[in-house]
Amino acid sequence: MISKKMKNYLKPEANFWSGRSSANQLYLHEKIKCIDLQNDTLPKTKKKSFSILGYACDEGVKRNQGRIGAAQGPNTIRKMLAPLSNHFSDQIEILDVGNIICNKEDLESTQQETSHSIAALLHHNMFPIVLGGGHDLAYAHYNGIKKQFPDKTIGIINLDAHFDLRKVETQGNSGTPFYQIAKENESFKYLCLGIQKEANNPELFKTANELNVKHIENTQFTIENKNVVFTKVKDFISSVDHIYLTIDIDGFSSAYAPGVSAPSPMGFSIDIALETIQLICKSEALLSIDMVELNPKYDIDHCTARLCSRLIYNIIHWLSFP
Repeated sequence: MISKKMKNYLKPEANFWSGRSSANQLYLHEKIKCIDLQNDTLPKTKKKSFSILGYACDEGVKRNQGRIGAAQGPNTIRKMLAPLSNHFSDQIEILDVGNIICNKEDLESTQQETSHSIAALLHHNMFPIVLGGGHDLAYAHYNGIKKQFPDKTIGIINLDAHFDLRKVETQGNSGTPFYQIAKENESFKYLCLGIQKEANNPELFKTANELNVKHIENTQFTIENKNVVFTKVKDFISSVDHIYLTIDIDGFSSAYAPGVSAPSPMGFSIDIALETIQLICKSEALLSIDMVELNPKYDIDHCTARLCSRLIYNIIHWLSFP
């Protein structure tokens, strides 16, 4: 239970977890447990625990002049996760802990409550899987990790077409989270994989250089260049205490992910993304992950939401069987 009253919190809805029925938890929806962060006590267990938290907010996308609709992302991903086959043991626990929403365009309040919730989950030794929503989630997510690990160096690995290093003019938005993090922390360790020149103006490259941001462009973030990618990722991981992984679905080629706020026809492929994510999961440095920018409004046959659900499924698998 989180003692602080949250005005933007919605408890989990069991009806999102439905599908075929079995007597032996053959499907993921039969394994999921719903926990109300405001009224239920977070379980104390020795099991490997994963907590799914939704960030049902696209106010940051709206402020960044993007296509709104990402607020529907968390529940859509839940629906695509629900019918997947359950190959996880009884020693693996997966909880749905509800959604943080955005009321009255108050992005800042939504971010604060999200940070508080993530810190609480980490405090209870649960691995947060946070579903966006816009990439403004990253600012909240990082701050939640820092609340729990204030003396540790947190490295950010972002799979994305964009740096999201825009300077804050009046208010934060989905394009500013990593700039905000950089300006509020002495140590800023950031590696971005899949950057596209066409999607980042020269000023953003200049900012990235000034902040010593490491990156690999989409033309080099390929399976053929796997050894170079892996070396850079391993070097980055070894330079920090912990890793926060954020996956922006718009970094994938729109052949795989059409349902996003900013589609990328020349984005990266599933093969290099999967192998890189697996490498990060196996490093034992990973603390928390999020997945952002799914926009169900523009999806085709839920293929982008299905991609998100399969990525989450694999992440749980890799973290459960190191």
